[in-house]
Amino acid sequence: MYLGAFYHIDVEPIICWAFLLHKQELKTLGLFMNNTLCMLFQVLGCFFSMIGKCLFMWIHIFRISLQIYYKALLSYTPLLIYMCLAARSHTMEERSNLVNMMKLSIKILIQSALSLGRTLDSDFPPLQQFFIVLEHCLKHGLKAKKSFIGQNKSFFGPLELVEKLCPEASDLATSVRNLPELKTPIGRGRAWLYLAVMQKKLADYLKVLLDHKCLLSEYYEPDAMMMEEEGAVIVGLLVGLNVIDANLCLKGEDLDSQVAVIDFSLYLKDTQCIDNDKGDERMTAVLDQKHYVEELNRHLSCTVGDLQSKIECLEKTNSKLQEELSAATDRIKALQGEQQDLQQENELIRERSEKYAEVTKLDTKVELETYKQSRQGLDEMYSDVWKQLKEEKRIRMELEKELELQTAMKTEMEIAMKLLEKDTHEKQDTLVALRQQLEEVKAINLQMFNKSQTADSSLQQKKEAISSFEGKTDQMMSSVKQLEDRLQHADKAKKLAEEKNVKLKQELGGKIETLKQQLLQLDSNCSVIERELKSEKEQRQSLQRELHHEKDTTALLKAELQQVEGLKKELRKLQEEKQQLEKICEEQEQALQEMGLHLSQSKLKMEDIKEVNKALKGHAWLKDDEATNCKQCEKEFSISRRKHHCRNCGHIFCNTCSSNELALPSYPKPVRVCDTCHTLLLQRCSSNSS
Repeated sequence: MYLGAFYHIDVEPIICWAFLLHKQELKTLGLFMNNTLCMLFQVLGCFFSMIGKCLFMWIHIFRISLQIYYKALLSYTPLLIYMCLAARSHTMEERSNLVNMMKLSIKILIQSALSLGRTLDSDFPPLQQFFIVLEHCLKHGLKAKKSFIGQNKSFFGPLELVEKLCPEASDLATSVRNLPELKTPIGRGRAWLYLAVMQKKLADYLKVLLDHKCLLSEYYEPDAMMMEEEGAVIVGLLVGLNVIDANLCLKGEDLDSQVAVIDFSLYLKDTQCIDNDKGDERMTAVLDQKHYVEELNRHLSCTVGDLQSKIECLEKTNSKLQEELSAATDRIKALQGEQQDLQQENELIRERSEKYAEVTKLDTKVELETYKQSRQGLDEMYSDVWKQLKEEKRIRMELEKELELQTAMKTEMEIAMKLLEKDTHEKQDTLVALRQQLEEVKAINLQMFNKSQTADSSLQQKKEAISSFEGKTDQMMSSVKQLEDRLQHADKAKKLAEEKNVKLKQELGGKIETLKQQLLQLDSNCSVIERELKSEKEQRQSLQRELHHEKDTTALLKAELQQVEGLKKELRKLQEEKQQLEKICEEQEQALQEMGLHLSQSKLKMEDIKEVNKALKGHAWLKDDEATNCKQCEKEFSISRRKHHCRNCGHIFCNTCSSNELALPSYPKPVRVCDTCHTLLLQRCSSNSS
């Protein structure tokens, strides 16, 4: 622009043509410009040393060099324009050729597949040619990514976008990535295409990509096939592949190979057929464009109808909101007027309440003094009862400790009894120890009996204290009843005052109406009427004060009632604790009785053990060889008359003389006993039970 302004020349068309050039043609122009600029800078470098001497000469030379550069640029513009147009026409021819090749390959593939009538393998030539043509279409206008090795063009990058745009393709992408044999992105892209064809969803996935061309611009040039209308045509052609069933093998070596060349021998036909095909192709292209435009019109008409319905709904809602807003403003104004009236009434009530508060303070002071005096008496009573409770708790803890000792002794006794049953050989020594333990237990029982007597005496004292406390509570209940009577009288007085107030209001209303009628005629009597009004107002205020005073007194009486109820609850708690202590005493007495029973049982067991020891000392266990006759009937033993030991005396008897069974302490189950031992044991059991 600066150059054009200097020489009065329009430079904008030259710049526009320069921007339209293809990258390869711009490289040649850049070399030429670099050479000319180098020459200029060399000339400038020579003359910079002589700036002080020949400044005018340097400017003149610079102008001449700029003229030369501009003339050279003007001479090259037709060539550059021709190169740009040639490049654009070349890309358009490439796109049209690829579309035609795709149509032919899909047509031949569908015809051959339908003629065969079976699933196609990866070795099927038309299918291989279809994938080669599709790969060339996807690689058209693909941007090269720079890496350490060099530039790399792979169409797997844009195919990976389908996973983000369409969640159904996530399984396909993961299965392609998990194939261990694939090492290059070209192989992964081919495997992706194979799986999409087998799933019959290749057209759907590519349509999703074409709907998001803003994402494809990162991978493709602006004049690429996927960025132009030819991409939509290819997607429409790929829909026909849903008729084919394919079972393709995913081998890493075959998929990672370089891009194959398109075999044109399959598509060679006569010239007439080619012309007919071109005419058909043009007709199909026109029809496709027509259908596309019709679909766009339908879509736009639908969107316009939706927008019109939305506008109507919004207008209706706007009118409704305006009506509601006007109603709300009216309500706000009415509420503001009511608020002002209420504020005035509140101010009047506040003034009256302040006057009444001063009067009630004096009354509350007197009532507080009386209440404090009564409260002091109740606090003293409460402290006495609390001390008694603490003493009872202490006694209870002592009794619990003694019970724990008794239970420990009981467990020791049980352990000793078990040892007595097991250790039959050391019975004499253990008998002496048991007698000593029995004497100690007797002493402990005597101590416990004495302590129970002391506990009974303390319980009687507690009962007396509780009875005195109940008398005090009766007194408090009588005072509460008196307070309730006072409350009733106050309520009656309040009702009378309210009735008087109503009557006064009625009288005042009548008088005010008469005064309004007689104002014009009776100006002289105004002073008298005002005095009467003042007196009546004072009476009314006094009545209101009395009402407030009575309300405060009722509130105080209610508070006292609540305190009395709290005292009743405390009394109930004390009674419950008393009942718990009585239960504990009864449980202790039962435990003592159970201990006595256990001791008597242990004595009986000791006597049984002594008798067993005596029997064991007196009787010995006879061997089978020593006895030939029954000890009782003295009959000789034989094969029919067998020998039987008596488990008590140890002698041998026949079956008739030892048919009885009894439970002995040394055996868990009933055992065989002779007749004499049976009678003795029965007599002993009867004496023990008596």
